[in-house]
Formats: sequence, C-alpha cells, structure tokens
Amino acid sequence: MNHGFVHTLILPLLMVAAITAASSVGAANEKEPDNPLAIPFEKYVLANGLEVILHEDSNLPLVAVNVWYHVGAVNEVKGKSGFAHLFEHIMFQGSGHVPDDGHIGLLEQIGASDLNGSTGFDRTNYFQTVPANHLETALWLESDRMGYLLDTLTQEKLDRQREVVMNERRQTTENQPYGLAEESLWQRIFPKEHPYFGMIIGSMDDLTAASLDDVRHFFSTWYSPANATLTIAGDIEVAKTKALIEKYFGQLTGQTPPSTAKLPRVEIPESFTMRYDEPIAPLAKVQVSWITPRLFAPGDAEADILANILTTGKSSLLHRKLVRELELVQQVSAYQMSMAQLSIFTIEAVIREGESPERVLSEIDNVLASIRTHGVDATLVSRAVNRFETGFFRDLEQVGHVADQLQSYNHFAGTPDYIRQDLERYTSVTAQDVATFATTYLNNEHRAVLIAVPKGAVTPAEGGDQ
Repeated sequence: MNHGFVHTLILPLLMVAAITAASSVGAANEKEPDNPLAIPFEKYVLANGLEVILHEDSNLPLVAVNVWYHVGAVNEVKGKSGFAHLFEHIMFQGSGHVPDDGHIGLLEQIGASDLNGSTGFDRTNYFQTVPANHLETALWLESDRMGYLLDTLTQEKLDRQREVVMNERRQTTENQPYGLAEESLWQRIFPKEHPYFGMIIGSMDDLTAASLDDVRHFFSTWYSPANATLTIAGDIEVAKTKALIEKYFGQLTGQTPPSTAKLPRVEIPESFTMRYDEPIAPLAKVQVSWITPRLFAPGDAEADILANILTTGKSSLLHRKLVRELELVQQVSAYQMSMAQLSIFTIEAVIREGESPERVLSEIDNVLASIRTHGVDATLVSRAVNRFETGFFRDLEQVGHVADQLQSYNHFAGTPDYIRQDLERYTSVTAQDVATFATTYLNNEHRAVLIAVPKGAVTPAEGGDQ
C-alpha cells in the first residue's frame, strides 16, 4: 500500500510562545465493541478554519502531534516546481519566536521521537511524538511556524535551504542509479503542463529561479489554518488539549486557499519503449509502468494485492520466475503508487550482467499474460490479504501511525472514520478481481517501458525507440 510518492526530510525538532482561540464542534465516533479496527476520534473546526482531530489513548505516556497542510506538488504552477518540498526544509529553520535552526533542538531536548516532515503530490506533513507532559511545547512550535514563519524568512535562509534541496536532488536523482532514467520515463508519461511532470523535488532550473517573493507568496497562499489539519493522538485529556489548541492556534489568521482544480486526464494512448544510457548503475534495468485507479477507488486495493503476489517473498510469481528459476535478474519489485487523482503501477527489475533486457521484459509479459488468461491461485490472494490485514493491526500499535492514518483518511477519503472501509477493500479482493485488474489495466497497449543500459554496454539484444 503506497499512499503517494513522498520526499521525506530526516531531521530533529523544537518548542515556544502563545496565541489564543475559538472553535466549532464537528464529528465524533466511538469504538465499537466488535470492531477492533475502529479508531475513536473527535473532529472539530476552529473559527479560523483549522481542522482538529483528537484521539485519546492512554496506553503509553506519549502524544503524537501531526499537522497536514493540504498542499503538494499538485498545487505548483509551471516554472515553480519543488516549492512544497522546499518548504518542508524551510519550516524547520526557525520562526517568529523560535531561533534560527532551533526548532529541532528544542524538540530533542524534551525527548521527541518520530519527528520529521514529508512531501507528496497531494499534501505536506510535519509530525513528532513527545512525552505527554510536553504536549504544550510541541503545539507551540507547530503554531509558531504556521503563523509566524514569514517573519524570519530571509534571502539567506532561502539560499541555504535551496542549496540543501538541490544537493538532495543530486543525491536522490542525478547521482542515484537509474534516477535520471526514471525521471525521464515519468516525464514521458505526464505532459509538461501537468503538475505531476515537475516531480516532487522540483527541477534545478525552477529551484534556481525561485525568488524570495515567489516562495513567500506560495506560503501565504497555502500554509494557513484554513488549509491545515492538526491531529493529536495519545495520552491526552481532551478538555485540556482543546484549551491548549485554542491558546496556540485560535488567533492565527490566513487567507482561504484557492480550491484545487481537478487535474486533466492523463493517458498513455499507445505503448512506448524508451532506452536510456545509464551513467551510474553498472547493471541494466527494465521498468514497466501503467496508469491505474486513484487511491481508494475500485481497483486500487487489487493493485496492491497483485503487486504483493508478484514480488513479495521468494515464492512470489516474478521473484520465483526471474530470480530463482531463470536467474535473469538480481532483484524485482512491483508496487502501486496511489495518489489522489490517479495512480501508477510499476514493475522494475535489475538485470544480471550479460542478460537481455528484452528477454526479461518478455518473461514479465508471460507472467502477466498467464494471470490475465488463467487467473491467480486463490491461496496466493489469501496470503497477500493476510499480510495487509496483519499490517493494519501492527500499525495501530504506534500512536504516531494512528495520527497519520487519521490524517490520511481525512484528507483522501473525506473522513477520519475510514479504517474499516480501508481494510474491507483488501479482505474482499478475490482471485477473479486480481485477474480482472490485470486484464483491464496491465495490458500491452497502454504502458510505458524503460530500458536503462549502462553507457557503453552491449546487451544481447538491442532495440526500442528513445
């Protein structure tokens, strides 16, 4: 289950001063005795538009504080890619009442863990888990950067974080094996005018051209209480927590963000094969991608189940065929990248030296053709479903994950109360459903193929167009 492609900032975090409040009560649910997967919560909205979701769990003296801003790469305009991810870095550099580079250190001093930020195409989030008695510090820090970040955003800070992001791009894309090849394939799938074309991390040209006014405008447009959701999960007293939220977030202001337009439909009208001279990796790679249903839409869970059947474990279909029996590849993986308005299903294989990429692609095709024609063993589907079900229960043991799950459901499904429906998407998948998904979406007529070959290497079979 891949709920969207994300770039994550791995850093530490902080604490601070006051503000004030006003709220309106929304929805609440209660855990049903026969449904251990229900997550009890209360959701309400402050007068300034900030959504709040509270989940009380006193099993451990910990509290997760999790903020989602409903902005991502999808909200960027042509020529200004990478801004949401850039702010993922800038948000840790200090704000109106927090010293420069002090945010992380202040959180570390109070024993914070699981503290980070990440950026997707559809959202940006910031999170930390703190000892329950330090909840106020975490709230102060989050509110200060929400309300007062621009007070201290200087050209020097922008230049410093721009260079950090550009270096990250070098490490994760330009100097990463297959990084530029994968980006090239992605940008063949999406037209230049589409927000997904620019990738989450952005382009070097756009990052270089970003002015202080540009980034300040982006923050003012999207990073306001009316475009954010605060989720607090863990050992809390609800009434006291509400009072703290009022104190620190209630008087923050900001404009209501523009509505996110529905993205233009993207298709692969006819299949293409792109060859790429790989400058870094010593081995060739084959990658095949298809456009598939969006997150939570019919077909999305079937994609996850099929990916699991294909490449999870040594007995999975593609691993058994390509790695163990034919010994054609070093590794093979399949995954569904689920996003708000569409998804991408991908199979990728790193090829053993001396083997033919075209043969590997042919063997992948044979496995998929067999699934389309003969289906899959119901036992394999049941095994994959059990893996997902086990994962659901395991993740509920971590308060930080619970907070993020409530956020994800609230953002993508429109309600935090979606875990039962989410699990049922998987437990109801049948072998016929998996075969139908493969037939409908993973066909040879509408796919994108990448064959990345080390520069100067001669493979047993050449071909394709670039």
